[in-house]
Amino acid sequence: MKIIDLSVDIEDRTPNDPPSMPTEIDYWDHVKGSEHIKTFFPTATNDDLPKGLGWAIEYIKLTTHSGTHLDAPWHYHPTMNNGQRARTIDEMPLEWCISDGVMLNFSHFPDGYVVTAQDIKDELDRIDYKLKPLDIVLVQSGAQKYFGSKEYLVKGCGMGKEATLYLLNQGIKVVGTDAWSWDSPLPLVAEKFKETHDKSLIWEGHFAGIEKEYYHLEKLTNLDKLPPFGFKVSCLPIKIKGASAGWTRTIAIMS
Repeated sequence: MKIIDLSVDIEDRTPNDPPSMPTEIDYWDHVKGSEHIKTFFPTATNDDLPKGLGWAIEYIKLTTHSGTHLDAPWHYHPTMNNGQRARTIDEMPLEWCISDGVMLNFSHFPDGYVVTAQDIKDELDRIDYKLKPLDIVLVQSGAQKYFGSKEYLVKGCGMGKEATLYLLNQGIKVVGTDAWSWDSPLPLVAEKFKETHDKSLIWEGHFAGIEKEYYHLEKLTNLDKLPPFGFKVSCLPIKIKGASAGWTRTIAIMS
């Protein structure tokens, strides 16, 4: 069995997120940890600790959408399936998180391109694969190589509403992308919206979840190391009560 890690690191002050979504990590080393451990053992001194050192711990400030994470329908809208209360990440059926993976390569499309249902059909024909219910569909957007820079926020293609609903109508429940967002990069969409004032452009891939329940992974990596199919994906999310997303150590399992 070979495992490919599809998750990015959660880093301190990463440039991969906008200023409104900061990630801050306060690292306490073993010297600082020695003072902390002594609050649990008030009569202890440094002489009672191995070389006078205590534990290392980290305090983290981040959003549920930092790093590789799985979005729940609650993130998109308060309702799903045209009126049912949207599920939060702790309510996700875990059976959907471990399944056969399919990798669709759209990295040749220009930045800001909105993938269509026909694009998906063409790529499935190219790799000679027929989707089945509960496959986990991963999209190579072209953004992955920019991870770690501010450019990442405006790189890659995105999935439109039509394309998203096409996947959902095949019985797909979990999808993912190596881009910052399942949708086309928001700054590029904002430019189009400013020109046209076409409200259907706003977050269209996400808003597809209002009609049909689905979950998507964002900020994946190493999708270029995957074959088109023939692998398993595991993407179990951290169980955060009532949350719109949960961090996940997403992996591909090659048999």
